[in-house]
Amino acid sequence: MRLSQCHNFHDFRRLARRRLPGPIFNYIDGAAEDETAYRRNTAAFDEVDLLPHVLRGTEEIDLSAQVMGLKLDLPFFLAPTALQRLFHHQGERAAAAAAAKYGTMFGVSSLGTVSLEEVRAAHSTPQVYQFYFHRDRGLNREMLARAKESGVDAMMLTVDSITGGNRERDKRTGFSIPFRLTLGGIAQFMLKPAWGINYVTHQKFSLPQLDAHIDMGGSTTSIGRYFTEMLDPTMNWDDLAEMVEAWDGKFCLKGVIHPDDAARAADAGCDAVILSNHGGRQLDGARAPFDGLAEVLDTAGDRIEVIMDSGIQRGTHIVKALAMGAKAVGIGRAYLFALAAAGQPGVERMLGLLKEELTRDMRLMGAARVADLGRDNLRLR
Repeated sequence: MRLSQCHNFHDFRRLARRRLPGPIFNYIDGAAEDETAYRRNTAAFDEVDLLPHVLRGTEEIDLSAQVMGLKLDLPFFLAPTALQRLFHHQGERAAAAAAAKYGTMFGVSSLGTVSLEEVRAAHSTPQVYQFYFHRDRGLNREMLARAKESGVDAMMLTVDSITGGNRERDKRTGFSIPFRLTLGGIAQFMLKPAWGINYVTHQKFSLPQLDAHIDMGGSTTSIGRYFTEMLDPTMNWDDLAEMVEAWDGKFCLKGVIHPDDAARAADAGCDAVILSNHGGRQLDGARAPFDGLAEVLDTAGDRIEVIMDSGIQRGTHIVKALAMGAKAVGIGRAYLFALAAAGQPGVERMLGLLKEELTRDMRLMGAARVADLGRDNLRLR
């Protein structure tokens, strides 16, 4: 299969599977425990039908959206994800460049493999920083100051990952950073020698946001220990309020599911919440964000912007989320599979295909702009 033969999420996933060693593919593809939340995230969209309006033809379709005061040319963005240079040597450089080409937002993770400063200097399109809250308050202040100095547009505090999820696929292969592979995992790497050659012939893998705190040689802290030892499981609403005040800029809380938490986020001064169960990678059985979107909007949508991620694979999924009332949606695995498949050209093709799907879907819905979509366009099956 070639890139030109990729026409949707499933095609990119198949091509990524052909190119990545099994442990790395399963790191992207896998989720927690029985992976029920992962499957439900996408299945939730199947239970709501679209009700298009007819005889509302329009030549131009406006896909632009406003998120936390930031102008996006598309109502979907590339959510921050970790370890991208494991999937392709270009990593965040490729994804950020593709996002910039399409005029949408890009997120850099605390576990990103390219520095905040490099991505910010390269592109002027909106950029958010995914922040994990550490036991070391000095480290938190240092990282906030660094993000502010680099010119990040919005802070995104992730609160559903105060400890690592039980990702059993990774346990079976021994996937970790640094690598501690099982014999089966090593065998799967041997089946994909091209990945190994690519990995060792490009820039050394690192985590520039945390390289002073995580030793990739393995003598100090691994990724697994980072989540279990460095992150603060006692983080609370007072900590959030202090962080919002210290940041003094656009702020969103990522990992919200309960509608009451969205209301409390508004009380704490957040500009937005992102409904997310981390793609099913943390708490298996957690409610799918699309299932809970209406309830969160009805509870707090007049006080805070509501965004969602997890499970988005199609233009129709985006239409349904927007019609329900989401300001925008985040894309995760869809662009990671595209990145693994072909680097920057892969991510650009994925974004282009989603834009084409969404433009066609909006036209078929009789909606010339995002604001034309509403709950009257949806019916529970």
